[in-house]
Amino acid sequence: MTLSRRDLVRIGAGASAAVALGVRPGLARRPTRPFELITRPVPSSGEEIPVVGIGTARRYDVAASGAELDPLRETLATFRKLGGTLIDTAPSYGNAEVVVGDLVSELGFRDDLFIATKVRKEGRDEGNAEIASSFERLQTDRFDLLQVHNLVGIDTQLATLRELKDAGRVRYIGMSTSSGRQYEAFADVMRREDMDFIQVNYSLAARDSADVILPLAADRGMAVLANVPFGRGRLFDAVGERPLPDWAGEFDCESWGQFFLKYIVGHPAVTCVIPGTAKPHYAADNMGAAMGRLPDAAMRRKMEEYFDSLT
Repeated sequence: MTLSRRDLVRIGAGASAAVALGVRPGLARRPTRPFELITRPVPSSGEEIPVVGIGTARRYDVAASGAELDPLRETLATFRKLGGTLIDTAPSYGNAEVVVGDLVSELGFRDDLFIATKVRKEGRDEGNAEIASSFERLQTDRFDLLQVHNLVGIDTQLATLRELKDAGRVRYIGMSTSSGRQYEAFADVMRREDMDFIQVNYSLAARDSADVILPLAADRGMAVLANVPFGRGRLFDAVGERPLPDWAGEFDCESWGQFFLKYIVGHPAVTCVIPGTAKPHYAADNMGAAMGRLPDAAMRRKMEEYFDSLT
């Protein structure tokens, strides 16, 4: 897929983009040349996935009212139109699975998406019940990825996930965390279990997973989803109203959101980053991070030094 930054802004926000995009500092730079969408392979299969997806924690936990659903519907439509596929959710995200299931069904592009969800129960029966509910809430008979959430019932649930994979109900299996306190136990499971994916928090403000988790994933042939990429807003707070540094253009970066996301997907072990995205112009901007050049190791160190100087 070849799109220009002008395409991104036009598709994502329409005629009112300039005002809406002002919410993010530095987001209104002018479009440049067209780029191909960047994808990464899932190591266990070779399937290519765009490097930017959508996370649904908090933002998709809404009631089924038009005022709340309309921007989410437009966000998902924009995301898909720009080539995005991976949507990550969980039953512990309140009403998010129901909202995603309803909107995807209405929009009619389930077969074009990569749907990931989770299970967080100790017992086998409890886990099976939660998974069955997720199938219903997401209105699908197959998950692309099912993950054991926060290591809860890890051995029991991984056994269940493997049974579902063998039965063709789940394409890939894995586990997730967003807490550095779980890294040691998380890495232990990675060393002893064969999985297709892991999900971990990683950003300019939280780099500890790059010490052991990301290299281990590369060594073990596991795809990586990176969550909490904006540090729940802390990264935008740190840069404030500053303009992007001029050298951000060296990796085709046109907004702070893209700066933060390109830092993450610049790591070769990261398969896809999943920013929480609930507005169409943010979907367009985030997908811009899946286009153009990515920062190399030296540039990523420069980005770290720059960010550290602000905090």
